[in-house]
Amino acid sequence: MKRTPQINKTWLMAGVAAVVVLGGAGLYAMTRSPAEAPAAEGEAGHSEEEGEHAEGEEAGGEEGVVLLTSAQITAANIAIVAVTGGGGGETRLSGRVEPMVDAKAAVAASVGGRVERVLVAPGQSVRAGQSLAILVSGDAATLRADAAAAAASSDAARRAYERDRNLEEAGVVARQEVETSRAQSLSSEAAARAARARVSAAGSPNASGRLSVTSPISGVVTSVQVGPGGFAAQGGVIAEVTNPARVEIVFNAPPALAAQVRAGSSVRVQGPAGEFDAVVTGVAAGAGGEGGGTIIRARPSGGGLPPAGSAVSGTVVTGGDAVSGLTVPSDAIQTVEGASVVFVRTAEGFRAVPVLAGRQAGDRTEILSGLTGSERIAGANAFLLKAELAKGEAEHGH
Repeated sequence: MKRTPQINKTWLMAGVAAVVVLGGAGLYAMTRSPAEAPAAEGEAGHSEEEGEHAEGEEAGGEEGVVLLTSAQITAANIAIVAVTGGGGGETRLSGRVEPMVDAKAAVAASVGGRVERVLVAPGQSVRAGQSLAILVSGDAATLRADAAAAAASSDAARRAYERDRNLEEAGVVARQEVETSRAQSLSSEAAARAARARVSAAGSPNASGRLSVTSPISGVVTSVQVGPGGFAAQGGVIAEVTNPARVEIVFNAPPALAAQVRAGSSVRVQGPAGEFDAVVTGVAAGAGGEGGGTIIRARPSGGGLPPAGSAVSGTVVTGGDAVSGLTVPSDAIQTVEGASVVFVRTAEGFRAVPVLAGRQAGDRTEILSGLTGSERIAGANAFLLKAELAKGEAEHGH
């Protein structure tokens, strides 16, 4: 008969216990924190951890500094704003982005004439001095003929004066005759200059009266008012040209605001693509049409503006009994380790600078100390820098 081996119960219980201990050790190893070192590593483990900590501190650089490239700042949508002066309460305004006065031109015909050719179309880019249309004008031909006649008369009078002066030196003519011919020469020369100026003002036509109507500025053609074969009256608009790069913000304000806002005042503008800072460049009282409102013009502190025609709103600080001194956007102030800081832009990124915050008006906060006013700081999304700073400190702590 085959005998079944007898299993020692003591060895069986010991094997089961060993499996339980090994399984528990594996689960503990998977769930424990990576920073916890096994006791068996001893002094060697501590030395390695201290070395890594020292290297982390060296790589982290100066305390309170967040290293970011310009591309990273743009990708994170961190706004860079200037520290500005305060000055009182806030008034909300509505406005629009418009071309500057010297950025738009209604190009008119200087003389009446038939439109021979139109050389541009709406939407086309042109440079200063580029021809927009060709006119043929009888008036222009007359001006050119008058200029030629005046030039001939001037030349004849000059030659007569030179001849009389030579005769005077020979004792043939009297001094009085020389003076008379000199006066006639000067008068003829002045008439010739005036005739040339009229020709230039008419567009410098040729002898046939054909002339080019040119754009005085570089920009984009926004409209064309004439067509080939038509007649352009003197002073009639041929085309309109606008330079889209030269725009400004024009706000419509109540009449009373003219005495409270001046050139150099700060404006916080809300546009289609977000908020940005602007500076008042001019205030015109009573220029707002029949209502006698105030027109306030402003330009951005940095960067570009939305396209012409875009609607915007703005907040301007007025009065003198609210926030004064230096102010920053309220969301630029962050709390780091219990202290108020702002992140100042540096060549490598940002540096957390402690500040003493004062009163708040609208979305701006007064800075009592810590800034000079010349800094550029992180505005919108500054909290991302606080999070990055905390992340770096946490990594160094391990």
